[in-house]
Amino acid sequence: MTSTTTAAERIAIDLAPPVARISLRYPTLNIIDIPMMEELSQVLAEIESRADITAVVISGEGKGFSAGVDVAAHTPDKVGEMLAKFHAVIRALVSTRKVTIAAVHGHCLGGGAELAMVCDMVYTTADAQWGFPEIRLGCYPPVACAALAALVGQKRAAELILTGRSIRGKDAAEIGLATLACPLDPSPAVEDRLGHLRNLSPSALAITKKAFYAWDSIHFDKGLARAEKTYFDDLMKTADAEEGIRAFMEKRPPKWTGQ
Repeated sequence: MTSTTTAAERIAIDLAPPVARISLRYPTLNIIDIPMMEELSQVLAEIESRADITAVVISGEGKGFSAGVDVAAHTPDKVGEMLAKFHAVIRALVSTRKVTIAAVHGHCLGGGAELAMVCDMVYTTADAQWGFPEIRLGCYPPVACAALAALVGQKRAAELILTGRSIRGKDAAEIGLATLACPLDPSPAVEDRLGHLRNLSPSALAITKKAFYAWDSIHFDKGLARAEKTYFDDLMKTADAEEGIRAFMEKRPPKWTGQ
């Protein structure tokens, strides 16, 4: 099949049926801002409509996969739009009939880690940096709150979310956050799995995904909706949430008041 490569402002897309490749390309850390979310939603919708695409590979250019969602988009005037558009991307990945694969290197933090973790398979470099640092800003990661425990267990998920600490790709694979940790480059493992998928029925893969995630989808939908509501109704009314974002933007330590 003919390969078609296009570049939006913040992502690059290569369509070579049966594989679609999406590369985050917003220097230097592939921060996921609202324009990138819009581009991702648009290309995922296009891919979903194509019967000749079976698998989607998501990776990041440059120094890492993604350092997360743009902190500037967490301010009270933008957070509603940000959560709606980012979670639209997450929901598209969760509900897609295509097999999704994340190839991770470097930083994979916050929303970047959430983007990778909802993919069907995740191949990471052993030294990649994974984490959910939102708590350090007086916030929390809604997608991770809804889905991380199902991947790594409640106690490990609680530690990662409540401390905001980072772990290496090797550790991410050991606890089930990633499928496999690769010494230097996840590409060979990704290509090997794509080789397997090319030999399988696209319709069987799509239906199997529907069956496989049927139970998890019920819990994820309800959990994410509740996490979003708590974010708006409780978290964004605290002074600490506003202080955490402001302190990050001003490059100074936050002054927590517990209010």
